[in-house]
Amino acid sequence: MIETDKTKNDPSQQPRWIDEQATLSMPEMRRGRTFRKKMWAFANTLPGQVGLRNEVVRIQWIAQVLRRIPDGSRILDAGCGEQQFRKFCSHLDYVGQDFAQYDGKGDGVGLQTGSWDHATNAPDLICDVTAIPEPNQSFDAILCTEVLEHLPDPAKALSEFSRLLKRDGVLLLTAPFCSIAHFTPYYFSTGFSRFWYETHLASLGFDIIEVSPNGSFFDYVAQELRRLPSIIRRHCPGFVFVLYLVTHFLLAFPLLAMLNWISKRERGSSALLCFGYHVMARRSVP
Repeated sequence: MIETDKTKNDPSQQPRWIDEQATLSMPEMRRGRTFRKKMWAFANTLPGQVGLRNEVVRIQWIAQVLRRIPDGSRILDAGCGEQQFRKFCSHLDYVGQDFAQYDGKGDGVGLQTGSWDHATNAPDLICDVTAIPEPNQSFDAILCTEVLEHLPDPAKALSEFSRLLKRDGVLLLTAPFCSIAHFTPYYFSTGFSRFWYETHLASLGFDIIEVSPNGSFFDYVAQELRRLPSIIRRHCPGFVFVLYLVTHFLLAFPLLAMLNWISKRERGSSALLCFGYHVMARRSVP
């Protein structure tokens, strides 16, 4: 996984909502018109990106490994959703698969996207990911990212990937190590440890090339600390949210700054808790 100072500071590499907040708040900070605007502007001046780089780092890893796949290789994007990774596969024979039932709203219980577009780029295959209508050894590579937690039987999906991959074909996986409910009711696991991957992939005849953690204990804590205001606003009375904001400004901001400092000096805490794992394996059995 490659992470450079340039990508850390490049606004195009940051999650979209971060750019939107910064666009709104920085001019407001300079004008200093209201206390509220100054406070939100101050939030965006906190040092570092601790807790904010989960998606950014994951996408960087996916883009990097996809570019290394030889030109013309046939790749399956299993659970492709809106096919956000198709743009990294222009040199490949890309096939997208999805069950195409999630509408962005779900059951309204867990975190939802609000909308989901299956029409603009319809998947090539609309089917169950554990029963894909393709012959044995049809693909040179399979990508399955942030999908396993949404499957009732994720180990069965790995077995299907083993069937579909050619010998020496490459399997690329990402999934949470720990997560809160999202895309419900299609949410069946909170996450997967490195031992889950090592056990199930080995049993299917895969040689593991990489199992690398994304983030650390301190990154994950910071992510959830940043999420706290939105969760309180959603699940608590309005006066509780207002009271918490005072605490958030006084205590959470300094704590985030400290977590950012610690995250640059920690050693090995990802073994306890991280965002998730990036996994690359090669099918070695005939």
